[in-house]
Amino acid sequence: MQLRGCGTALVTPFTPDGAVDETALRNLVAWQIESGIDFLVPCGTTGETPTLTHDEWLHVIDVTIEVAAGRVPIMAGATSNSTQDAVAKAKEVAARPGVDAILTASPYYNKPTQEGQYRHFRAIAEAVDKPIILYNVPGRTSANIEPATLARLSEVPNIAGVKEASGSITQIAEVLNVVPERFSVFSGDDAITLPVIALGGVGIVSVASNEIPHEMAEMTRAALNNDWHAARTLHRKYLPLMQANFIESSPLPVKAVLAMMGKIQEIYRLPLLPMRRDTRSKLQKIATDVGLLVRPAAPAAPLEFYVYESWAAGPHKVIVHRASCGQCSSGKGRPAGHDPAHSAGTDPTRMSRKLAKPRIRCQES
Repeated sequence: MQLRGCGTALVTPFTPDGAVDETALRNLVAWQIESGIDFLVPCGTTGETPTLTHDEWLHVIDVTIEVAAGRVPIMAGATSNSTQDAVAKAKEVAARPGVDAILTASPYYNKPTQEGQYRHFRAIAEAVDKPIILYNVPGRTSANIEPATLARLSEVPNIAGVKEASGSITQIAEVLNVVPERFSVFSGDDAITLPVIALGGVGIVSVASNEIPHEMAEMTRAALNNDWHAARTLHRKYLPLMQANFIESSPLPVKAVLAMMGKIQEIYRLPLLPMRRDTRSKLQKIATDVGLLVRPAAPAAPLEFYVYESWAAGPHKVIVHRASCGQCSSGKGRPAGHDPAHSAGTDPTRMSRKLAKPRIRCQES
């Protein structure tokens, strides 16, 4: 099994009482597959996995497997900063028949050396018979997997690739130069998917595809098929959204947009909190600009009237004309048959103050 293309790092929806929202999760997974996504990644960073209990972690993976029903591969997240715990989690998730690969990140907080990371990942890989995809995200773990270490790890038979979220194109280029061709390199950042593929990468593990699965899958396929014009067109359109998904800590923005789209409820678990009002407004505008949200209809123009005093009709009589009335030329002319001395357009409010108990009748051309 070779993973390739665009995979969604799924959010984990919650209910107002804080439980996993299984209905929303099922609907989200089904929509992703129907939209043409290439594979799914439950229980990664975007899934708020550090806040899930052990049973919830397995349940989210099981629901994803059940709904996918073999239609797309599943790359399940299983990470710990304790090697012993990481091995146990990898074994547990590898026992699920619907799991095709395991995504595991560098040990966080411990700040291991390169040799420590090498032994950590090798221990996990040797404990299971499923392909292992390493996750390099030093911005969250404080532990960068250097290219030389990845080259060593690529020699372990079932370490099949890496999700590279170091943020350094230079480092990713070095990785692609030192690992064998069979070793898959995925972009871990939506915004640099195209340059990573141009260098030899095989796809993206995406946050934005939670919101735009069809478009991200199409963009990735176009790049992999060397249709760079189509790929760049989609990239340029959705780049503001890719960037906005990190306007605050992920997954705050992506869950906010999904809630705006009616896909989930916008509920997080501490220590994450809802977005600030100012950044939410920016995010909503960007989501609207790229077509994810319907623009609110412009309010109907208020009806405007022009009021004329008509002595010909009797003392203190007035005639009201709509602004669209051709007879009075939008308040600039005198309605036919009226005394020119008393047919100037005026503000109805002012006129009502000037006339004592005016009697009004309407006239339209």
